Amino acid sequence: MLRSPAVAGQFYIASPEKLKHQVSTYLENTSSKQKAIAVVSPHAGLVYSGKVAGKVYSRLALPRTFILIGPNHTGLGTPISIFSKGEWQMPQGKIMVDNLLAHQILEQFPEAESDTLAHQSEHCLEVQLPFLQFLKDEIRIVPIVMMRSDLLTCQELGSAIAVILREWPEPVLLIASTDMTHYEPDLIAREKDGRAIEKILALDPHGLHTTVNQYRISMCGHAPTVAVLFASLGLGASQTALIHYMTSAEVSGDYEHVVGYAGIIIK
Repeated sequence: MLRSPAVAGQFYIASPEKLKHQVSTYLENTSSKQKAIAVVSPHAGLVYSGKVAGKVYSRLALPRTFILIGPNHTGLGTPISIFSKGEWQMPQGKIMVDNLLAHQILEQFPEAESDTLAHQSEHCLEVQLPFLQFLKDEIRIVPIVMMRSDLLTCQELGSAIAVILREWPEPVLLIASTDMTHYEPDLIAREKDGRAIEKILALDPHGLHTTVNQYRISMCGHAPTVAVLFASLGLGASQTALIHYMTSAEVSGDYEHVVGYAGIIIK
């Protein structure tokens, strides 16, 4: 199974050489790279959120393998969809799906299903890949998208991943793909997003789930983030850092209808 790019030429430049240059403009020269259990990274067009994602990935000593979890924006496919085998075509080359790791997750968490339809037009995981390919050769991925967002599903998925990775022979980075508040005034978005970010930094998945619902925070990837927090706790996470936060207003100049972007490292 070969997945073709869904948003090349829209969310990022389709030309391989021009895409390399685009990604490089968002990366920073950092003297020391740190190992991490997980990150939270945005998934808008790179012109809007690339600065946040670039700051996060610039700071990491990246492994070879990544589990990417994001929200299902299209409504297609299964409730918890894992692209379990094949390759993803990107402008910078093909990326192999880690078939063995994907099937371990399917066995450990039977509510997930092997499914490609949910991934065909979905952008949230794809926009992470130009950064990963730029920084690391020969990467492997396990793409997961979620339609279900109840707390129990998030907890069970995260716990299943933690069980597997505790015994996995090599490091794997978890990536929660999410944007924050959508299409509200800048001041309100920053206030709401601050509440959600506080829970992420506190490694509090229950609190994040409750806060998003209580304050009606339109954080599209809150369920993937909750799942990644549960997984991170199961893997011994004890430290977090907010690397950067911004809203689309800093690019568009429109402060009345913004989207928020947060980049967070979990260790």
